[in-house]
Amino acid sequence: MRAVLAQTRAELVLTLRRGESVLLTLGIPVMLLGFFSVVDVLPTGRRHPVDFLAPGVLALAVLSTAMVGLGIATGFERQYGVLKRLGSTPLGRPALLTAKTLSILAVEVLQVVVLVGVARGLGWHPHLSAAAALAMLLATVAFAGLGLLMAGTLRAEAVLAGANGLYLVLLLLGGIVVPLSKLPGALRTLSRALPAAALSDALHNSLGGASVPARAWLVLAVWAIAAPAAAAATFKWE
Repeated sequence: MRAVLAQTRAELVLTLRRGESVLLTLGIPVMLLGFFSVVDVLPTGRRHPVDFLAPGVLALAVLSTAMVGLGIATGFERQYGVLKRLGSTPLGRPALLTAKTLSILAVEVLQVVVLVGVARGLGWHPHLSAAAALAMLLATVAFAGLGLLMAGTLRAEAVLAGANGLYLVLLLLGGIVVPLSKLPGALRTLSRALPAAALSDALHNSLGGASVPARAWLVLAVWAIAAPAAAAATFKWE
């Protein structure tokens, strides 16, 4: 545990030193939230677009930070031989992946504070609940697992392309910018099995004062177990 915590601190320091990356992961969700809350062009079906957009943008922040940002950064660390040195220490693959995930959770706390503050300024009045926090925790573990799965098995350039491509797919099918009810039947069925849609469902319901569907909890739990397990089993140091 001490080794994991020490590595978590190191990972967090390295993450914060990539200031432009942190600024990007904060700036893009804030820009999307502000623009589409003021310019009503998305089929949100709400009187106030921010009521739909705020939970979706929180889901987007988790997706971009835990999967894209972590996956790409780890992929290039692996390609440049940074992780090779850790492979000769007692730390081990599961502990390294755990530390990387914990460091991302710390960054996401900052994201949530900023995004909720901006959304409140735009007129959003959420029902803050433990269910929303738990959903974001499960989703972070799931998305970090997906990012680390790619980072530990593919070349850095392939991770860059794959993470961004998967990000776009999950953005479109995850109920983040377009409600799932607006998708065609087949796509809607597919999207409900994806962690992005489950997170979006969980946040929309819990922050809107409703109960989270059991299906969303099941999907998040399955992905939160399967993705990190696959990453730990297949991760290569170099």
